[in-house]
Amino acid sequence: MKMIKLSAMCAAIVLLLTSAVYVSRQNSNNSKALNFDSSEGFALLELFTSEGCSSCPPAEELLERVQKEAGNKPVYILTYHVDYWNRLGWKDIFSRPDFSKRQYWYHSKFTSQVYTPQLIVNGKQEFVGSDERAIRNSLSTALNEKASTALNLKALQKPQGINIHYQLASQPTQGQLVVALVQKHAVNKIRAGENEGRTLNHAQIVRQLHTFSLGPQRQGDETIALPKEFDSQNWELIGFIQNPDTGEILAAAITSVSSPSANL
Repeated sequence: MKMIKLSAMCAAIVLLLTSAVYVSRQNSNNSKALNFDSSEGFALLELFTSEGCSSCPPAEELLERVQKEAGNKPVYILTYHVDYWNRLGWKDIFSRPDFSKRQYWYHSKFTSQVYTPQLIVNGKQEFVGSDERAIRNSLSTALNEKASTALNLKALQKPQGINIHYQLASQPTQGQLVVALVQKHAVNKIRAGENEGRTLNHAQIVRQLHTFSLGPQRQGDETIALPKEFDSQNWELIGFIQNPDTGEILAAAITSVSSPSANL
C-alpha cells in the first residue's frame, strides 16, 4: 500500500512538472509573437547584406519569417546587397555601390561599425540582423508608436518608366521621399567566397533606390527607370518619408505596379 501511494505521488509530481514545462514553453512561444495591438505605427526594416557573407543568410531567413508572420500589417522589409564584399572572392549580382553608400550614411548617424548583416529599424535603431529578440522588441515598439503622418503610393508602368504618385496626410517639417524598387524573391547558386556551394534564397531585394524632394502640396508625381528584367508579379514599390538630417523615417507605404491599362 505504501509503495502504491508513493508511486501515485511520484506520478502526480511528474504530471505537475510536465504541465509546468508545457505552460512555460507556451508562454515562451507567445512572448515571441509580434504585438499588433495598435495599427497607428509602422516598421521599416532595412537589412544590409551580401552573398559573400556567411553570417547573412540566417538574417535574411529571419526577416522572411517575420514578414510572413506580419501578414498584411505595416511591416516593410528592404534588403540592400552591399558591394564591399565583392573583392573577397564572390561578386554579388544584386550588389550596388549606392547601397554601401547608404549604409555608410547611416554609420554617420550611429556609433556602431559598418558590418553585415546590419539592420536599421525606422532609421532610428540598429543591431545585428540575426538578433531575433532585438528585432521583435523593436517591432513591437515601432508598431505601437503613432506615426506623425501617413503616406499613400500608386504606381503605373509606362513605356518611359514607372510613374509614381504620392500623397501625404500632412506635410513633415523636414523630409524626403525615398522609393525602393523591390524584387520579392530570388534564388542564386554561390560558387565562391564564404558561402561557396550554397544555394541562397533572397527576399525583398532592393534593385533601385531613388530620393526625391517633397512637393509643396503634400503630393506629386515622379518617374523611375524600368529595368529590363522587371516583372510586375514579382516586383513592388516601397516608399518612405525620411528626415535627411536625423535619418528618422516618418511614414512608409507599399504598392504594386499597375499595368499600362490601369488608371492612377
